[in-house]
Amino acid sequence: MKQMRVLSLAATAALTVSLLAGCGGSETANTPAPGSSDAPSGSSSAATIKIGGIGPLTGSAAVYGVATQQGAQLAVDEINAKGGLQFELNFQDDENDAEKATNAYNVLQDWGMQVLYGCTTTNPCVAVASSTYADRYFQLTPSASSTDVTSGKDNAFQICFTDPNQGSTAADYIAEHPELGSKIAIIYNNGDAYSTGIATAFRAEAEAKGLEVVSETTFPSDDNTDFSVQLGDAQSNGADLVFMPIYYTPASLILNQAKNMGYAPTFFGCDGMDGILAVEGFDTSLADGLVLMTAFNPWGTDDLSANFTKSYEEKYGSTPNQFAADGYDCIYAIAAACEKAGVTADMSHEDVCEALISTFTASDFSVDGLTGAGMTWGTNGEVSKAPVVVKVEDAKYVTME
Repeated sequence: MKQMRVLSLAATAALTVSLLAGCGGSETANTPAPGSSDAPSGSSSAATIKIGGIGPLTGSAAVYGVATQQGAQLAVDEINAKGGLQFELNFQDDENDAEKATNAYNVLQDWGMQVLYGCTTTNPCVAVASSTYADRYFQLTPSASSTDVTSGKDNAFQICFTDPNQGSTAADYIAEHPELGSKIAIIYNNGDAYSTGIATAFRAEAEAKGLEVVSETTFPSDDNTDFSVQLGDAQSNGADLVFMPIYYTPASLILNQAKNMGYAPTFFGCDGMDGILAVEGFDTSLADGLVLMTAFNPWGTDDLSANFTKSYEEKYGSTPNQFAADGYDCIYAIAAACEKAGVTADMSHEDVCEALISTFTASDFSVDGLTGAGMTWGTNGEVSKAPVVVKVEDAKYVTME
């Protein structure tokens, strides 16, 4: 696995930029409600490059949106405190809804957005990406991992792993670690592009690796509350590993219901499950032994991860998850590219878009971040970096080899 890194003086020097990472001190900008044309509080002038953000700040997926917003705002505060290029973040709530995300995008256009940071979740991001492509806004998403986000769009980029990458990597890891389980069940959300995309890639790679899949069941939405049929099928077919490429809300219910059934296989998830330890009312002991692929371990022992976690906890009073780290890395990547490309605050969003596309796809552009060292991007918008596999022990992540 690659060593995780946070953008720092050394990293940005390699990019011939002058950005520095440090503890931020200013407060998160106030976020206007969707449909409002009010800009966030704080100073706003032609000297700031305006970054719009979209994600769920309320609703069942709020853990993701709040984390990405806070990670991004921490990065903006740090960068602005060091001088040089100045940035302003206006983050809009989409409640994980495609129509509301489109409304939020329109609000940000009226505000004067020059770059879009988002969307946070896949379905809203797919909807908005079509508009940013037509309108020529550069777009970098922290966590919308479907290839549908970037397919056919030269302006849309991802800092997270793609769904096919996660699915195939998970199957490869399980094949390389047979102690995790030899008979596999797959439970996924067939109404969600993220979940379906990972499950499809996992199934194909599992077959190629000779893994035995003994059960495959689905559910229609994240509002599902009864998983007795899915768990019963896995248990009756002798599955000792359950692969769940799903979000943390249904995963928390599955873990609870499995315990009540006396069913204790190895549960294996992907980055959408990051945040399960923060679910309100969830008994974190139920997650002991859970294995998941993520891009950031807040309990990592390296100084860079530890320093970010400390700064985040001091500012927001909570432990950052992968989505906070993704958001932080997104802003630093945008800032580094703006610096390298010579972007200025008075440029049109169309000109900014073309400059950033050229920079992100350049052979000499790479970013060292919390979620990956030497991150690079292809013309398809996909990032190249290695995942981290962790196991939950006593409500903390322990990195696995």
